[in-house]
Amino acid sequence: MMKKLLLTLALMGFATTAHANCFADYKAKMDNPLRLHYGVIELPASACSVGAAASNIAGRLSGGWELLEVMSVFDEAGLDSRRSRAGQYYLRF
Repeated sequence: MMKKLLLTLALMGFATTAHANCFADYKAKMDNPLRLHYGVIELPASACSVGAAASNIAGRLSGGWELLEVMSVFDEAGLDSRRSRAGQYYLRF
């Protein structure tokens, strides 16, 4: 019984690591006055493509922000290189 439990827990750990986190970088705007921002957002696994990310991000932006473009979708390895550029919009929405 204990071996079965340990095997199950080990397999769950492998399944979790196989589904790496998904992120996207995007551009958004707000009118009156015109403001632009570049941001980085975490996505659910179901939205881990540029096309699927667009509707996900557009639905999550708030405060009058409008999505202009999803630039790319990437995993955790791409986070550090985008952090400083995104500034206050790094993982904000």
